[in-house]
This record gives sequence, C-alpha cells and structure tokens, in this order.
Amino acid sequence: MVTAYLALGSNLGDRRVFLHAAAAALGQVAGARLVAESSIYETVPEGNAPEPLYLNAVVRVETSLTARQLLDSCLAIERMLGRVRPADGAKRARVIDIDVLLFGEQTVDQPGLQVPHPALLTRPFVRIPLADVATPGLRHPQAGERLDRADPDAGVRRVSDP
Repeated sequence: MVTAYLALGSNLGDRRVFLHAAAAALGQVAGARLVAESSIYETVPEGNAPEPLYLNAVVRVETSLTARQLLDSCLAIERMLGRVRPADGAKRARVIDIDVLLFGEQTVDQPGLQVPHPALLTRPFVRIPLADVATPGLRHPQAGERLDRADPDAGVRRVSDP
C-alpha cells in the first residue's frame, strides 16, 4: 500500500457539497481507502483572478493502485461530478478539481501526471490543508521540505472542520 495525498478544490455551485462528494467518491474507489480529510479552507484564486473564491481541502488515501490508476480514478470522479475540461486546456472556474500531490516517495513524470505536484511547494492553499492530514515528519520527496506544517497565509481561511 502507498500513501497518497490529493488536493480538492471547487469554486462553482455548492462548493462544500462538491468537496464532500469528491471525498466520498474517493473512499469508494476500489484499491483505495480514505484515511484522513483536512479542514476546508476558503481561498482567493491564484493571481487574484476574477473568479469566485475557492474551497480547498486535502485528503490522504492508502492505495494499491498505481499513480496513473489513481489519477484516472480522480478524473472519473471529476467527470461524474460535472467537471468539463476545456479543449484548449485553459484554466477556468470549476465545480471540482482533484490533483495528485504526492504518491508515497515516488517521483512520476508522465504525460498528464507529475508527482510530486510541480506547484505543491508554492501554493499555500494546498500546503495548509496538506499539513492538516500529513503524517508526522512528511517531507517533499525531492526538495526535502517539511510538509507536516505550513505557515499561515492571508489568502487562506479555515471555514470548517472535515
């Protein structure tokens, strides 16, 4: 079994319902077991883009799947919840976004899948909820930076417990 961390985000519709539905669906994936959910945080869009505010969370799962199989399951859950990815690949507001942040100590560089997530260390809206569910002493597999704690950020506000 591998411990994986997944980021959840939503800024359209009933954001909290989408986060809870995504976490519940991840708990139903064959070969994966949901073991922890972070608090939910309200965050400003990256670069203060003119979009609605996001709700973000991170979940920890134990899985016998490969990183690609886990990503495929995440993409299927996004589709099930109504996410439509634009053909042009542009970043737009979304009902749900699920990103694989970490997959054990593995480094994966495949088309459409980079683990650790390349922006993990620079996104407080991911780092803060990740620290909620990180196993003690968790470190970034490449940079060695601690991930079981995070500095507060003015753009990330806790709004509820899991």
